[in-house]
Amino acid sequence: MRIGRVDDRAVLVKPTDDRIDAASTVQVAYLSEPFGTTTAIFADFAAFRRFLATEPELRYVPTAASRLQAPVPLPGQVFGVGLNYTDHLAEIGRAGTRPLPMTFTKFPSSITGPFDPITLPTDSVDYEVELVLVIGRHADRIAAEDAWDHVAGVTVGQDLSARGVQQAQQLSLSKSFRGFAPIGPWVVTSDELPDRDALPMTCWLNGEVVQKGTTADMVHNVAELLAFLSTVTALRPGDLVFTGTCAGVGFFRTPQLFLRPGDVVRSEIAGVGSLVNPCVAPSASGAYDQAFAALAVRPPLTS
Repeated sequence: MRIGRVDDRAVLVKPTDDRIDAASTVQVAYLSEPFGTTTAIFADFAAFRRFLATEPELRYVPTAASRLQAPVPLPGQVFGVGLNYTDHLAEIGRAGTRPLPMTFTKFPSSITGPFDPITLPTDSVDYEVELVLVIGRHADRIAAEDAWDHVAGVTVGQDLSARGVQQAQQLSLSKSFRGFAPIGPWVVTSDELPDRDALPMTCWLNGEVVQKGTTADMVHNVAELLAFLSTVTALRPGDLVFTGTCAGVGFFRTPQLFLRPGDVVRSEIAGVGSLVNPCVAPSASGAYDQAFAALAVRPPLTS
């Protein structure tokens, strides 16, 4: 099942080629109350499945893919995980290590749609294609073997980062500028994934492959991540978990590669879908980077 959002309404999307863009056409069926929004769907995903079993036959209509919005517009919590792919650890000089999941938050206001533009606030914005989990059942202190039972589905995400701000030890802020969390184009339920723990992922910049990997190379797989997070805080229906990125990010290239106005970032996970996000601006010519760098050298606050 593919659950999307059009005109703020929940839709089911007929299986289609994952490699869509804003100019594509998709077949969607609008859902009725009480599950007319994706927020309502993920708030009680088990009830939604029961509802579908009794729903009359759905009528699908052709719709421009450009109308697809972020499938989860108002998550209560958005978690991010860093240093979670073996090849990414190798590119930063930490091959063979197994660090604890480096956990941070992306503020929900950073969520944007699968084809929305990325406004570049600094000159050091980096790309990171990621598998994103959508929680469908309350998860508190769960065991790894039960973790997938708490996942409603998965979607494609970009964990965009303003690296200059990040270097000023502002990890969550650096990843939470407006529009720094494109997700979509829909949520695919885990029962439809060909191999939920080994999904090929690719990121293109202006048509050139810059990242290519597989979720099988996660240091901590989905089950381990959810078990780890749930030891500290309860994961609630509709929450999102960005699970980390593979090698090839711009910050660790020589020379470094950052996004510029006019660039187009395409992110794809096989069996899930794709995002196509143009970069717009102008950038702030490093203004945020400089401001945060200046703050970083000040004496630390005591409280």
